[in-house]
Amino acid sequence: MDKKKKILIHSLIFSPDGVSTAYLYNDIALAFKNAGYDVVVLSTTPHFNVLQEQLKKQPIKWGVWGLYKKSIFKGIPVYHVPQKKFKSTLLRLIGFVYWHIVSFFVGLFIKNVDIIVSPSPPLTIGRLNNWLGKLKGCKVVYNVQEIYPDILNKPETSLVHRYLRGMEKRVYNKSTVITTIDQVFYDTIVNRFDDKSKLHIIPNFVDTELYHSGVPIDILDKKLFPENDNIKLLYAGNIGFAQDWQPLIRLAEKTKDMPVEYFLIGMGVKKQWVEEQKASLGLDKLHVLDYQPRQLMPAILAYSDLQYIFMTPEMEGMGFPSKVYTIMACGRPLLVCSGENTPIVNFLKPVGCAKLVTNHDLEQKTDEMAEWLKGMTRERLREMGALGEDTIRMYYTKEIVTKQYVNLIDSLLK
Repeated sequence: MDKKKKILIHSLIFSPDGVSTAYLYNDIALAFKNAGYDVVVLSTTPHFNVLQEQLKKQPIKWGVWGLYKKSIFKGIPVYHVPQKKFKSTLLRLIGFVYWHIVSFFVGLFIKNVDIIVSPSPPLTIGRLNNWLGKLKGCKVVYNVQEIYPDILNKPETSLVHRYLRGMEKRVYNKSTVITTIDQVFYDTIVNRFDDKSKLHIIPNFVDTELYHSGVPIDILDKKLFPENDNIKLLYAGNIGFAQDWQPLIRLAEKTKDMPVEYFLIGMGVKKQWVEEQKASLGLDKLHVLDYQPRQLMPAILAYSDLQYIFMTPEMEGMGFPSKVYTIMACGRPLLVCSGENTPIVNFLKPVGCAKLVTNHDLEQKTDEMAEWLKGMTRERLREMGALGEDTIRMYYTKEIVTKQYVNLIDSLLK
């Protein structure tokens, strides 16, 4: 009997961390396992969104030498290099370097690997795996979820930009295959390849068993999610620099007297700023909450009437929020601020499930959104949401997209 081929998934984030990249690669790992591959994961200890109920299901214990920890995710061994989300920039940098060094040596000692698969960010993980792949004599697949160094918005003449541009070129051209998530990303990076046939498009996806329309909301805490007739706009995720929070504050100001409420759920470096603005401007209908357990998210999405995503002009062209798929799967429409010909706008425009605001002027775009909300009804929002759900079920389910990953690995390991 042929020996199983082994896949090493090397990712900054994996279960039991509770963020979107972890859930994405959890499902990809399980798809490889179910297809008959021997799968092992090399990641960090949970530090983005630590959920105690997931830690109980997947307990983590110290491994050899006290350099890493180990757990089992649904039969898949996971090596965790300790990592914390430090407030200090210096400590975060030290932790980042430590993770690279330790994960490289742990990766060296994982035997009989046939292929390494890793997502960005960070770009450096791609370079690390180029070296690991060469030393281990295996193939390397790098998945571009965000485009570096473009997303950093640094001048092209800067030392950081030039260094990362050189690293990016080496990652692309030293890897066996590069995948990216949509046509805009493909068009942006394809000319950075010596061999353009290395680049493939595989989109992200959503678990439609978990996320779908018609989920009951009676499990939600009514103190956090009050029952009333207001139209409810919601965002759940990282409250960081990729999103533009000023339009949220200005829109909430302009709609104070309208039957509209806003919910912001998550953690991140901009959360405190939003809370300060809420307090100083008296925005009582803006609710800022911590991350909620994943099992509540379908009900939370069902509670909302509309989901908002406001991209920053600096980053709108280099990232695609994976939550878009989840929102659409739940039959909820979107209110999106992003420039023309950006990945999110190009993806949503033909579907018809989103109000797309491409004007970058703060007053003009918040006026446009306020006026649109004034004439919007729940019935119309449900009609828009249904268009998104239909699109997800046709093209972007977990089963459809993970099969594309399996087929790619099958072709590489024939």
